[in-house]
Parts: sequence; structure tokens; C-alpha cells
Amino acid sequence: MKKLCLLMAVCFAPAAGAAFKCVDEKGLTHIGDTPPAGCADVVMYETSPSGRVLRKIDPTPTAEQLRARQDEFERVRDSLKGAAEQKRKDTALLNTFSAEREFDVVRDRNIEPIRGRIKNAEERIKAVEKRQAEIQEEMEFYRAGKSKTRTLAPPAQLTADLDRFNKEHTTLKNNIASYEKEIEQLKVRFEADKKRWLDLKADPSMRNQQPAPSKPAVSGTLIPGAAGIAKCGDKVYECQAGQTYTCRRSDGKTFSVNCVVERK
Repeated sequence: MKKLCLLMAVCFAPAAGAAFKCVDEKGLTHIGDTPPAGCADVVMYETSPSGRVLRKIDPTPTAEQLRARQDEFERVRDSLKGAAEQKRKDTALLNTFSAEREFDVVRDRNIEPIRGRIKNAEERIKAVEKRQAEIQEEMEFYRAGKSKTRTLAPPAQLTADLDRFNKEHTTLKNNIASYEKEIEQLKVRFEADKKRWLDLKADPSMRNQQPAPSKPAVSGTLIPGAAGIAKCGDKVYECQAGQTYTCRRSDGKTFSVNCVVERK
């Protein structure tokens, strides 16, 4: 063990007569038998008595530099991970669909049960609204009747039933809105998958590239500060001038429209 320690000490000890030197940020040269204090933040060299460079010694990185290196490492890692994931998705897309029309078939097959839930909810709403009207009539009967001292109040159970049906009516309406949103999301996803599939068929090299982010669809919602209009079919929408939007036709096809300032 003593021999091993001695050997390691010899290996890591500075060479006899070696010097350490560097040029600091101000251009001043520092030289010493041991690493000079002025070389702490710059590259330092260990040299032999003849001036030959024995080794280069990089400065200890600062906390900020370490964070920057970590950020860069994570960026590269995420990029490689994203590329691998995209390649996997592209492979699955090409293996799943053999023709463009299949996207519409599978999309409609996924939408069908959601439309079924909407239909059931709408039928239940009709039943709830009928019962709400019946309870309202019963409550009016009690409100119209009077005792010698006061107006008769509806039974507590009747009031509780009306409150329960009101809450169910609201829940059903919210469910339908959620189902309709789910349908729109499915349409957008299948449209994006179809476009990606067509691009891959036209250029297989794209399997190693991330798809371009989709542009916002034209919406009927007014945009604060909007200064332009976009025409989508027979409809005109207010939008942000200079932006490009995606217009969707009734047959599901999409095309780009520009938001322009209308000149008078």
C-alpha cells in the first residue's frame, strides 16, 4: 500500500522545475512554481523548464457556467428524445394507414359513440325539462293558495326536487359542450395526422424532422385590438392583421387565409 501511495504521488506531482503560467483577462502574464492566484479564472498551462507545455488546465467553471452547460445538455437530450418519439409516431402512422380516405373512416368511427352520448344527453334534457315544468306548475298551485294568515309554501320535497333537476339540467348541458369539444379535437388531430401522413409519403426524409406547429384556426371570437379581417367561405372573421389562419370547409378540407386590413 505504501508503494502504491508513493507511486500515485509521483504520478500527480508537478514535474521538477515545472512552472505554471497564464494570461489573465487584463492581458497580464502570471508565472509561478505553484498556480498563481491570478490564474484562477482563466486557462493555465504547466510548462517544462524549456518552455514546453506539459498540460492545459481549464479554470473551475462558475455556478452560472455549470447551469448553462446543464441547460444545453438538457436541450440536446430533449431534442434527441423528441426526434426519437417523432420517428416512432411516424412509423406507427405509416403502418396504420394505407390510404388517405382511411383517416376519415377511422375519425368518424371514433366520433360516432360521442355523438351517441350527445343524443342520450339531449333526450334526458327533454325529460328533465318536462319534469321541471310539472314541478313549477305544482309550486304555482301552492303559491296561489292562501290560508287566513299567509301564502301556502310548496312542500320542502317539491323544492328539493326542483333544485335537483335544475342541477342535472346544468350538468347535462355542460356534458354536451364537453362532448362537442372532444369531437372538434378529434377532427383536428386526425386532420393533422392525415397531413403528416401525406407529407411522409411525399418525402420520407421528413421522418427525422419535427412537424411544423399548427396555426390557429379561424374563430368567430372577436380578438381584442384586432385590426383586420379573414374571409372563410361566406363568412368574415375579425382577426389580427398580418397573421395567417386555417379555414375549414364543410367537407373537412382546410386551406390558409390571410388576415388583411380592409382598405376603404
